[in-house]
Amino acid sequence: MIGVKSAAHSAEILNKLTFGVFRVESSIRAVDFRVHAIMMIKQALTRRERFTKACRCEPTDRPPIWMMRQAGRALPEYREVKKKHSFVEIVQTPELATEVTLQPIRRFGFDAAILFSDILVICEALGQSYSFREAGGIEMAYKVNNAIDVERLNVNGAVERLNYVDQAVRMIRRELDKDTALIGFSGSPWTLANFMMEGGSSREFVQAKRAMYAEPALFESLCRKLTDVIVDYLNMQIAAGVDAVQIFDTLGGTLSGNQVEEGSLKWIREIVSRLDKSVPVIVFSKSTRDWKALAETGGQVLGVDWAESLPAVASQLAKNVGVQGNLDPTVLETSPEVAIRETKRILEGMKDRDGFVFNLGHGVRPSSQVELMQAVVETVQSSSRPSREEA
Repeated sequence: MIGVKSAAHSAEILNKLTFGVFRVESSIRAVDFRVHAIMMIKQALTRRERFTKACRCEPTDRPPIWMMRQAGRALPEYREVKKKHSFVEIVQTPELATEVTLQPIRRFGFDAAILFSDILVICEALGQSYSFREAGGIEMAYKVNNAIDVERLNVNGAVERLNYVDQAVRMIRRELDKDTALIGFSGSPWTLANFMMEGGSSREFVQAKRAMYAEPALFESLCRKLTDVIVDYLNMQIAAGVDAVQIFDTLGGTLSGNQVEEGSLKWIREIVSRLDKSVPVIVFSKSTRDWKALAETGGQVLGVDWAESLPAVASQLAKNVGVQGNLDPTVLETSPEVAIRETKRILEGMKDRDGFVFNLGHGVRPSSQVELMQAVVETVQSSSRPSREEA
C-alpha cells in the first residue's frame, strides 16, 4: 500500500513506479503501471481499514457503510437458501451461516460483513430454546419467571455449546476478502431478559420490567448470568477473528430515567470493560436518548436510530466517540430519488465528523428493495471528505 502525505509525494511515487526501480521497457506496461499506481493512491484505505479507522474516530477518505440485517430476507439469494433450510439450521450450520454472511458483500461491496446469527442463541445455549410461531414472532420453550427457572439456566459450558458460532466466524474470516471487515455481535442482557421472561416476542414486553421493580433479586440474578455468558461469547468471537463487536440493546428504549441505568446500561458497561480491547465495541441501544450515559458504557461507537439527528447527537459526544446510523429503513421501500436524497442529506450533515459509520437506524426490512440498497451504497461509496491534513 502507498501512503500519500502530499501532492508532491504522490508525484514522486508515481515517477519512481513508472521510471525508477520499477521501470518497464514496454510503453503499454508503463501506462498500466502508472494507472495502477494512481488507483493505489486513490484507494489508500481498504474497506477493512476504513471501517476500523472510523470506529476509532480516525480520519477516513469517506464514511464506511454496512447495514444491520444486510444479510437476509430482502436478498433473493437468501430466499433461495431459505427454501431448503430453516432459519435455525442456517444459524447453526457454519457453512450456511458463512454463505449467507457473504451474500451482501458479493452483491453490494459493503465495507463490513456482519455474522449471520441471532441474539437468542445465548438463551438456547443456557437451556431455553426458541422457535418461530406460524403466525409470526418468536416463542421460547418456557418463561423464566422465578428463581428456580433462573437456577436451571446452565451457564457452565454455555459458550462451548455455541461452538458453531466460533466455527462460522473462523470460516467467514477465511473466505471473506481480507480487505473487508467482519463484525460480531450479541444481544444485551436487558433485551435477552425480556424475551426470556416474556416467553417470546411481544408487543409490550412487561415481564422483565415488572421483575426489575417487584423482584429485583430475581432480575439481577438473571442479568448476572447473561452478562457473564455474553462476555465469554463476544471474547470468543474476537479470538475467532472479528474486527469489531456490536451489542444490540434493541429494547433499551422501553426503559426511562434511572431505569435505563439499572436495567441495561450498567450491564453493558460491565461487558465492555471485560472485553478484549483489541477491537472496538459498537453499542446500539434503540430509542435510548441519554447520550452521555450511553457514552459512559465505554463503547467506541454509538448506534443512532432514525428518529434522531446525527449531527445533534454527535455534538453531545466527545470527539473520540463515534456515531453510526441512521437512515430510516423505510427509505429502502420508496424510490431511487428518495434513497439518494436522504443518503446525501445524512452525508452532508456528517461531512466534518471523524468517527462516522453509515448505517440504517434499524435493520433492513424484508420488503426493502435491493435496487434502493444498491443506490444507497453507491452514493456513500462515491462520496468523499477532506482529510484532516487537507481541511
